[in-house]
This record gives sequence, C-alpha cells and structure tokens, in this order.
Amino acid sequence: MSDYAPALSVSGPAARRRRSRYRTLQTLTNYAFIAPYLVFFLVFSIGPVVYGFYMSLFHWQILASRQPFSGLDNYNHLIHDDLFWTSFRNTLYFTALTVVVEAAAALAVAVALRDSFRGRALFQFIFYAPVTLSAAVMGVVMTQLLNAGTLNYYLGFLGLANFSFLSNSHTVIPAISLVSVWWGFGFPLLIFLAGLYNIPATMYEAAQIDGAGALQSFVRITLPLLKPTTLFVLVILTIAHFQVFAQMYIMSGGGPGYDSLSIVQYLYQNAWQFYNMGYASAIAVALALIMAAFSGGLFKLLGQRFEF
Repeated sequence: MSDYAPALSVSGPAARRRRSRYRTLQTLTNYAFIAPYLVFFLVFSIGPVVYGFYMSLFHWQILASRQPFSGLDNYNHLIHDDLFWTSFRNTLYFTALTVVVEAAAALAVAVALRDSFRGRALFQFIFYAPVTLSAAVMGVVMTQLLNAGTLNYYLGFLGLANFSFLSNSHTVIPAISLVSVWWGFGFPLLIFLAGLYNIPATMYEAAQIDGAGALQSFVRITLPLLKPTTLFVLVILTIAHFQVFAQMYIMSGGGPGYDSLSIVQYLYQNAWQFYNMGYASAIAVALALIMAAFSGGLFKLLGQRFEF
C-alpha cells in the first residue's frame, strides 16, 4: 500500500489546493502582462467615452466658470436640429458610396493580384502607396486637381466645358468619395489578399476538374469563404467613413452651402467654433450609436460562420 500512497495523494485536497494556487498565480501573471494596456485603454479610451457622455448632459461652455445641468436637452435639440440631419444624410450618402466602391474595387484587384506573375509586387506597391499620404497632402492635391483647373485643362482637349466638381451640389460628395477610395484603397486590398491566400488551392483545382469556370469558382468558392474577411472590411470601412472629416474640411469646407457637411465636421464646428462642448458631446454620442447600429446590421447579415 505504501508504494501507491504518493500516487493517491495527487488527487487529494492538498494537491487540489496546490493546483488551484498555481492556476491563480498563472492567471495573475497573465493579467500583470496586459495590465499596462488595460490601464491605457481605461484611461484614454473608456474614460473619454464616459466623460463625453457626462458632458452631453450639461450646457457645457468651454469658457464658462460653471456648467449648468441640462439633462437630455442636448439630445432633444439634436432630434429637432435640421442641420444635424443634413449632415447625417451627407455622411450616410458618402459612407454608402465609398464603402461599396472601395470594397468592390479592392476585392476585384485582390483577385487579380492573387496569382503570381511578373511585376505583381510593383502593382501591390502602386495600389498601396496612396495610403501613406497624409490627409492634408491628399486633400490639397486633389482640390487642385478637381477644382483649380488641372483636370479641366485636360477635359478641354476632349472638347468638354470646364466644370468645378467640388462646387456643384450634385458632384461634390461623389468626387470626394472617389478621392477617398483612391486614398484608402490599399488597406482593404491587403486584407482581401490575406483572406484569399487562406483559401486552399485544392478547392479551386477540384472545381476546375468538375468543369467550373472562373466566375462560378468566384461565386461558389471565393465569396462564401471570404465572408469573415468581407465582414471585417465592411465594418472597418463603415466606421472609418462615418467619421469622415479631413477630406470634406479641406476639399469643400462642407459646401456648397451644407451639401457636403459631415457629422464630424458639424461636431467640430459646435465644439471649437461655437465652444458648445455639451452639444458637441451629444453629437458624438449619437454618432457612436449610429456606427454601432450599422456595424450590428453588418454582423447580422454576414456574421454566420462558414466551415470548409
């Protein structure tokens, strides 16, 4: 019996306590490693969100000595603010147009660049290069191209009349949208390329043996297996483009009139031109809820898992 005593003690109360202490120590060690990130996340991410909602409950004037409590007055004002709804419609139009065109173009180019061919790395660099430009540089260059006569100079060779794309209410948002697609096109392209490389080549070979063409393989294999990647791209692009500011601020100033005023631009005006921080915070909360709603809708549509 004495030969088996040590083995029996492995499952005894003392052994269980030792294992419990070990697991606790291991858990605390793991939390210690991520503690710096958690502190920064709480202080610089969660903290500002909570404080922003707190400010939205006050008539918070940045230069005032005291901030009177207003409850939900800022949100009531927001609901009846025609200019906010104008900025929402502009932002929604811009986001829908830009996300659809950018995602579709990125997917098409990624499929074209998936297979190895001479010069592929050069094309990948060319498509990604605009992402490295700052918003200010991109905005100034594209304003000169679209509104200052550069593009009209070449249109003249085709016998077309001069046209100011950024000063026309019908073309200002599509023009800024196309510029944004060109500017940010490289990021979703890389994401789609990574997703395509994760699809087993044997699936395409089997489809080819069964007589499937390129279009059938794309519809039956590529698109279904890219659903997680597509969901990620669409959510990231939707959140990013709902927060559009620099392009419209630099290229059109929100004009002509208010035809290209974005939500973030309207938020900026209330915060830093009118110093109405309380109302600007309410706009920020509303924008966060809008982005959460659209992101949740995308998860609902594309969030089903696909196994292969």
